[in-house]
Amino acid sequence: MRQRKRSILAATAAAALVFLGSAGPANAIANGDPVEPGRYAFSVKLTMTGIPTANGGKRNSACSGALIAPQWVITAGHCFRDQNGVRVERPVADSTLATIGRTDLTNTERGQELEIVAVRQSSTADVSLAKLAEPVRGVRPIRVGRTAPQAGDILRVTGYGSTTSVNPAPVTWLRTGKMEVVALSDSVTQVKGQSPQADTTPCPYDSGGPFFVERGKRPPLLVAVVSNGPSCPHDSIENAARVDNLASWVSQVTH
Repeated sequence: MRQRKRSILAATAAAALVFLGSAGPANAIANGDPVEPGRYAFSVKLTMTGIPTANGGKRNSACSGALIAPQWVITAGHCFRDQNGVRVERPVADSTLATIGRTDLTNTERGQELEIVAVRQSSTADVSLAKLAEPVRGVRPIRVGRTAPQAGDILRVTGYGSTTSVNPAPVTWLRTGKMEVVALSDSVTQVKGQSPQADTTPCPYDSGGPFFVERGKRPPLLVAVVSNGPSCPHDSIENAARVDNLASWVSQVTH
């Protein structure tokens, strides 16, 4: 199946694009589950409005991510690309808005919305760090793990993306699923769907969503972020951008 970046960008000639997302917990990560309100509050929705295109127009897009420090979000590196498709260390859209701590995006009484004001790109993986205009209050960041996952480990992923690659649109309710680690390289953690179904997988607009290890009553640890894979849903291999070996860089940038 065709490989492609998860943040499929629906190009438009106008600056505005209407996302036809679900109004409730009916969609997102393909064949995943709706997240209970308030759980995995470190999950982040990134909404990009007015991204320049090579033909002089504008397009809109969205990514997912995770709060890793009071003023920093981790996401996919390709979520910040210029009109030539080159990853850059700056917000490229007229507005890049991070929504944090809001399971249901339609419930504006919960969570916070902050602009992204700066970007740092990893030199070795499809990973970027996005700085918020001010620190987030009342949401516990997820910690970046320093131990590599092993084949057979089960990771949980969250995201605000679509449920299909066909006419994809981001949705308004955070979704989650589990995937199994298949193999590891210096920059990629390969995973496949595990539950609720064998074809539970990230979809467009899930780019940058966190893959993390759950540890019972202890806080979860982040080990990778959504990068790319086949058209979704699928039961093939998904390539997640590894972050456990970027922990020192993350710490340098965010402190």
